[in-house]
Amino acid sequence: MTPPELILHGYWRSGTSYRTRIALELKRLEYGQVTHDLRTGAHRLETYRSMAPQGLVPVLEEGGYYLPQSPAILEFLEERYPEPPLLPTNHYERATVRAMCAVIGCDIHPLNNLRVLSAIRDDFGADDDAVKAWATKWIASGFEALEEMIIKHGNKYAFGNSPTMVECYLVPQVYSAERFGVDMAPYPKLMRVVEHARNNAQIAAAHPDRQPDAD
Repeated sequence: MTPPELILHGYWRSGTSYRTRIALELKRLEYGQVTHDLRTGAHRLETYRSMAPQGLVPVLEEGGYYLPQSPAILEFLEERYPEPPLLPTNHYERATVRAMCAVIGCDIHPLNNLRVLSAIRDDFGADDDAVKAWATKWIASGFEALEEMIIKHGNKYAFGNSPTMVECYLVPQVYSAERFGVDMAPYPKLMRVVEHARNNAQIAAAHPDRQPDAD
């Protein structure tokens, strides 16, 4: 069998790996996976950092080219494999979708990823309750804004009637919020579109529990 052209270097529970898998699945692309276990520090090894100088997952490999940073990967996939599209055709609508993604990609996830939470614990002496309060604070702030944006722009999905890049960001972030025990009741519209997205076969295939390295 011919090996897949695309290889995703990531970790099953990583939110950024999860969002990249959703994009690959929605594009119906065949891809292989190589796991780099964050718990054992595999992402800090020199062999991995040669692909991703920051030592962060994921990295998308294609034809000997290694692309880090999930926002760049998603934009690359949209340009390289334009069908089915994950961005609308209208310039204003494309900008709106990107803005909704940025609420998560810039303002929620970076403050709650593993290295930040580890730093809060190890460098500043935060206990588990303080770490949870920190994570919840930034998730709630972003979800409040997204709830309003989805009310304005959403329908079956977060933007319109078909999945866009927003689902790539939103579904993993809700998965993370639920793991932190965040109360999702204040975001009924957001949760309605997420539940609809979770029933999409391609999005469901990207779930962490369905990955070969899940444990």
